[in-house]
Amino acid sequence: MLPDLATQFELFSTGGSDADLIGVAPLPPDFDHLPGKLPDGLRLGTSSWSFPGWAGLVYGQRVGEQMLSREGLGAYSRHPLLRAVGVDRTFYAPLSADEFRHHAVQVPADFRFVVKAHAALTTPIDRQARNIAVQPDVDRFLDLDYAIERIVTPAVEGLGERLGALLFQFPPLGLPYAREPQLFLEALGRFLQALPRGPQYAVELRNREMLGPEYADVLARNGVTHCFNVHPRMPSVLDQAELLGEHSWLSGAVVIRWMLHPSQDYEAARERYFPFDRIVDPDATNRAAVATLLEQILGRGNEAIVIANNKAEGCAPLTLFGLARELVRRAQPPEPAP
Repeated sequence: MLPDLATQFELFSTGGSDADLIGVAPLPPDFDHLPGKLPDGLRLGTSSWSFPGWAGLVYGQRVGEQMLSREGLGAYSRHPLLRAVGVDRTFYAPLSADEFRHHAVQVPADFRFVVKAHAALTTPIDRQARNIAVQPDVDRFLDLDYAIERIVTPAVEGLGERLGALLFQFPPLGLPYAREPQLFLEALGRFLQALPRGPQYAVELRNREMLGPEYADVLARNGVTHCFNVHPRMPSVLDQAELLGEHSWLSGAVVIRWMLHPSQDYEAARERYFPFDRIVDPDATNRAAVATLLEQILGRGNEAIVIANNKAEGCAPLTLFGLARELVRRAQPPEPAP
């Protein structure tokens, strides 16, 4: 049984970092040489890092959620397969540049963060949930000044080269945008065009009716990538690529987020999969689709960042381990016929 350090950290003497004390779990035996076999342009990561159930998979010791939230990133980033992470908490409230710097100093230079924009920026005011931190009755939907001041500038200043992508995740938009997608696409185009150049921006949708040439053109004109997402509301990632056509393959890092098992909603998945320490519902169909999409993306010279959620199969690190095995298996030359 792994030791529980949640109540023992004060017993350690100084001299080692918290990341040293938390430690890194060893790779599975069949992974001894796997990291070196994955493509250089591929980074794998999870949505956040503060899950005690990952002890023995990511972390060497069992540590409480609060400790992992504050100090676990340094240990997480030492895992040889985890070269990226999603920062999901920024969807609920923005972080300051200093808070981003605290994250950046814990990870190596080649590590990348995928930072979600605040939901107030991507959610029409009539559809905002109570847990979105925003002034009452203030409409921040596609507010350029708010995006620059509270989202883009702090992330760029705090993370620097470690910023892999700024992600604008749009929830189901409802009326009137669902009836007239062109209204949304025109507003999105104006917003993206006015953003500061430099960071990699990505857009994630939950309205399948938005996918198509017009949406792809809006992204292409502004050097923005589509975030391919595995989610029950959306077509498969391969269908997303087909609907977007050649504009799926823009320069820069393409983000794929493997979010939710097709049989679950978020609340049911959280209850079913907690404490997120094992695969509960294997999803071979989406694993194969993501692997095929990665072959296409990397084969065309793009970089790719895959972010997996615990709610995809039950345990995000194990979902990524399975994807890595699949990619290596596909890359091996076929055995000669007898």
